[in-house]
Amino acid sequence: MIEWSEQHQAMRDAFRKFVEAEIKPNLEELEHGDTPPYDVLRKMYETFGIGAMQLDRFHRQLERDKANGSAQAEKKEKRGVSFEAAADAAAMQLIPIIELCHYCPGLITAMGVSVALTAGAIRSKGTLAQKEKFVPPLLTMEKIGAWAITEPGSGSDAFGSMKSTARRDGDEYVLNGSKTFITNGPYADTIVFICKLDEGNDARERKVLSFILDKGMPGLEQSKPLRKMGLHSSPTGELFLEDVRVGRDRLIGETEKGPSRSGAKDTFNTERIGVVAMALGIVEQCLSLSVEYARTRVQFGKPIGEFQLIQAKLAEMEVARMNLQNIVFQQIERAALGKGFTLAEASAGKLYAARAAMNVSLEAVQLFGGNGYMAEFQVEQLCRDAKVLQIYAGTDEIQISQIARSMLGDA
Repeated sequence: MIEWSEQHQAMRDAFRKFVEAEIKPNLEELEHGDTPPYDVLRKMYETFGIGAMQLDRFHRQLERDKANGSAQAEKKEKRGVSFEAAADAAAMQLIPIIELCHYCPGLITAMGVSVALTAGAIRSKGTLAQKEKFVPPLLTMEKIGAWAITEPGSGSDAFGSMKSTARRDGDEYVLNGSKTFITNGPYADTIVFICKLDEGNDARERKVLSFILDKGMPGLEQSKPLRKMGLHSSPTGELFLEDVRVGRDRLIGETEKGPSRSGAKDTFNTERIGVVAMALGIVEQCLSLSVEYARTRVQFGKPIGEFQLIQAKLAEMEVARMNLQNIVFQQIERAALGKGFTLAEASAGKLYAARAAMNVSLEAVQLFGGNGYMAEFQVEQLCRDAKVLQIYAGTDEIQISQIARSMLGDA
């Protein structure tokens, strides 16, 4: 794949019109008015039938699971779908990310954590009953989800420093602990809470379990939104659990033997792949704004675009845009062929994408000069929003470690 097809361009144009009509005029309120992003996201889902498509795909997968022949049935179904149809389906997931990130990357974080991470964790490892009960309202955004792994003292060492615990008490579990930097935390209806099973053993050797919690459970407190550098349209909060009691039906998979660590890593993989499309949206918008500014901003008697140093900035931005677009094209092709990214490959994509978005947005601010530092000009917001791409879903340093360890292991 070397370019967007006519079908893809039609999708892009439709989403672009929606963004310019529904999000751009309300950007100030979304970014600085403490307006939760969920109503506009639900409107987008309804306008484009995204929820209905998600549900249809989910129910077909559920029927395969019930038939206990999911692997064979899935192969049969893939054989019956053309490459073009599969590519269009993959593009349908990525194009909204790119278009929304032209103006409001925080919307993608809020949506992605709810639909891809929270619903995805239950969908991947949950029992049939758990999938039927919790997944559908998350896929339509009728309910909002949060995926809670990060703790105040953990950071990059998410598992090793994890202190939140689950303790058996008869047929129930008692959960205690706190989580921070939780996307959708203040408003989440459904929470995947990741903790360690306390059996009196060494904390670093404990099993990692995941539980499904509901808003309002006794002992569960959800904080108000935290103030942060960027992504203001994506609510971030803290969770506090004190003796929260849950039954085994809330344990994802209803077994303590499930691979919760690998399940969490699968979720990181999904999150890292999504960063590439987010970065492409940010870079495209920074480049578009910078080109227009270079044409119209006059200094020393001529447009600044005639100066070679400005041209060098624009050229580097275009190189980054092309590289990111090519990675997105590869994502679409891989999805159409049923071939995903390894964790190391996803880490490599995220590392490049995050750095590219940060570098391009900083150069855009520099190109705009004093105006670029002002909130009136959008490059200031995009620069603040881009920074988190180097931090969440694993810092740049963690991505480097993951890539290198994979290479050394293969060797």
